Amino acid sequence: MRGPLAPSHVPIAKSRGERFDDLVIEAVDRLKPRWGAQLASVEFAVEEVPPPSELVDGPSRLSSDPIPFGRAEPASGGHAAVVVYRRPLEARARDRDTLGTLVFDVVVEQVANLLGLTPETIDPGYDDRH
Repeated sequence: MRGPLAPSHVPIAKSRGERFDDLVIEAVDRLKPRWGAQLASVEFAVEEVPPPSELVDGPSRLSSDPIPFGRAEPASGGHAAVVVYRRPLEARARDRDTLGTLVFDVVVEQVANLLGLTPETIDPGYDDRH
């Protein structure tokens, strides 16, 4: 009898994108005990890559303005948003643990940017990782 190798609720059955989404959710959940009130109206999203408008073309690409890992959008008529870019982070990470740390740091950096604070204020352990 043939069937799936693993039930759909088992993590092995998740796509790479779904596993990445889980990392972003875990990062936000880690911040909620301390910053829950400030994050209540913030939407978190994942996009594959940064839009072309965020990329610099030409020789300056090699010397400055690295490819962004995320962005923070202040509320303007709606909810504020933090967007994390999946592909650049996956390309940078050596393994899943490194990817989880990178995702958490990007979420911390973008939340800090959104709230006008330093990453060290958002997560006191940020400095230890950098």
